[in-house]
Amino acid sequence: MNPMWQDYINATSTDEVIKILADKKERARIVAGGTDLILELERGARKGIEVLIDVSRIPTLQQITIDEDDVIHLGPLVTHNDCAASKVIRDKAYPLARAAWEVGAPQIRNRGTVAGNLITASPANDTITPLMALDASVTLLSTHGERTVPLKEFYTGVRKNVMQPDEMLVDISFQALTKKQRGTFIKLALRRAQAISLVNAAIILDLKEDTVKSASITLGAVTPIITHAVEAEEFLAKKKLTDKNIAKAAELAVTAAHPIDDVRGSAAYRREMVRVITSRGLTAIRDKTEKEGMPKKPILLQGKKNADHEAMTTSEFPRSAIETTINGKKYSFTSGHDKTLLRLLREEGMLTGTKEGCAEGECGACTIFLDGQAVMSCLVPAPRAHGAEIVTVEGLANGKGLHPVQAAFIEHGAVQCGYCTPGFLMSGAKLMEEKNNPTRNEIEQAITGNLCRCTGYYKIIKALEDASKTKA
Repeated sequence: MNPMWQDYINATSTDEVIKILADKKERARIVAGGTDLILELERGARKGIEVLIDVSRIPTLQQITIDEDDVIHLGPLVTHNDCAASKVIRDKAYPLARAAWEVGAPQIRNRGTVAGNLITASPANDTITPLMALDASVTLLSTHGERTVPLKEFYTGVRKNVMQPDEMLVDISFQALTKKQRGTFIKLALRRAQAISLVNAAIILDLKEDTVKSASITLGAVTPIITHAVEAEEFLAKKKLTDKNIAKAAELAVTAAHPIDDVRGSAAYRREMVRVITSRGLTAIRDKTEKEGMPKKPILLQGKKNADHEAMTTSEFPRSAIETTINGKKYSFTSGHDKTLLRLLREEGMLTGTKEGCAEGECGACTIFLDGQAVMSCLVPAPRAHGAEIVTVEGLANGKGLHPVQAAFIEHGAVQCGYCTPGFLMSGAKLMEEKNNPTRNEIEQAITGNLCRCTGYYKIIKALEDASKTKA
């Protein structure tokens, strides 16, 4: 397999990042979560990338703050799980929290950043739609200075934006919703998790009692760029949310949709679904049910003792060895810097318990713990292991006996063919660390990123239910 990049730099400051970008320009690419970039490089969709600049451990970039003007700021390392769990986002920007929770699965949400989602610029990316409805802006930094671009001016086409090769996105900002504003996000996909949007919509209404003062309705996956349903927005102004007005607004929203036919759905179907989900969203806001289905405490697959590294010194690979700790043991790798972490573990580390099922972050067979969080190792660049603490399935047992999840899988015959089992064990073990007595729904949330091709989920769920009762 050909290397995906030549050099990899763990950066320690934004100043360092923009200096490298100024020098390397189109040949360099910033990596934070990497959940999109790794796939693009493997598929050859990104040509000419020689250097990856890892910004994932620069201090202070993973903060969610709200200033004195009630403007919310997201740092470039804020992940989807950060948004889904944030009280500030849930209370003052609910459509974004809902969209973030709808992205992928817990392992993906632990790595994937909102900034990365915006930069990738796919019209089907979930968080762009609510941020467009919130009238968000992004701040871009280079050695030439800083500029702030409204999100509505950021996109130029499918997977295209106005960022220059020497720029880094350093902030996402938007006004918090007022007490009179309410909103929601609705996603239609082919399955409940791990699915790309066929159509999505974000709706924010400024209400005075039961009358709409103003509306912001944005649609995703139906035009090359996330678009406002302008006719529907204008129609709703100064109107009550009656069934008749909701139906009319939903029909007007369809005029903003110009979808394509593809293998996932026809254009005609997508247009009709724009009408359906717009109607559902407006009705939910009217009936104050827009938060139904959103867990109060979503499962994050994060432990109570996440690693909290101090700022690392700059390290460059392959000049440096990858120094890491796996299952409590120190490792030093002088090769494998141009691979995924999954391949490093299997090929350099000879830890073959972690499986490659899809290599696209779809099946969860490669789930490991990286600095206390469950992640898909097939989407993590190998040098991210430098200075990190990693646990693989080989490290679940404590030396005195099997982990309760492992024992329960054996007792209930949940192993089946066994290929997906390491990933399920890791997700289950992290769930037990996160929740003392997880409910059936929380167990199902925890394994949304794990695919069993034997289709035997009943015994897996039963094993996890019993493991939670017997864990040490």
